[in-house]
Amino acid sequence: MLQEDFHIPDEIIVGKLHSMFTRTAKKWYYKMRMDHGKHDWSWWKSEVIKKWANNSWSFKMENAFENANFNSEKDKPLTWFFKKKDRLSELHPDMSDTMINMEILRKCGGELEHAIKSRFVAPCSTEDYINAMEDIITRTRIGKTWTKIPMESKMVSKIHREDRRTEKSVLKCHKCGITSHLGNTCTKKTKINEVQIIEEVHCTEEKEESDQDSAISEDTPVEDYPI
Repeated sequence: MLQEDFHIPDEIIVGKLHSMFTRTAKKWYYKMRMDHGKHDWSWWKSEVIKKWANNSWSFKMENAFENANFNSEKDKPLTWFFKKKDRLSELHPDMSDTMINMEILRKCGGELEHAIKSRFVAPCSTEDYINAMEDIITRTRIGKTWTKIPMESKMVSKIHREDRRTEKSVLKCHKCGITSHLGNTCTKKTKINEVQIIEEVHCTEEKEESDQDSAISEDTPVEDYPI
């Protein structure tokens, strides 16, 4: 493309290969450069075709396309859409843009795919689909995944609920505190007897104090006041 559109010489194209390749492709380029030395663009083009334009590469690209469904929490519509389009264009060079867009929308999910297609009466450009996709994701919850609660947390919460239910269902006697019976059938009257004893003690103390006060008043001499 650089050579056809911009008429760039082979030397410049070969010099840009190290920045055009990424990840595994860049490692492959450095290894080929060390093993074979300098070559023109036609040699590198044939080596690239041998490396990637084969059935194994096509199978990997097809699997990558089928497995990469759109995820609104991780993927950006613009980057995701064009990445999928590049893969389909390489796999099927004769496929039209309309068919490519339809295949890409199929990987968006049922609700999001239906919402995007409902905005257009006839097939439109890739940019229109991307703009509609971004607008729907931004303004609605269509295409967004719900957070699932792990099974472990569900089991823990269930155990806590059962514990609280068990604690509430335990009945105790309000007289003796034993859980085997209720207060209306309790045979132990300890608390009631204790209350009666305390009341008797208070009454005895009050009676003794009143007797002492009366004895003091009788022993005190009465002063004679002149009439």
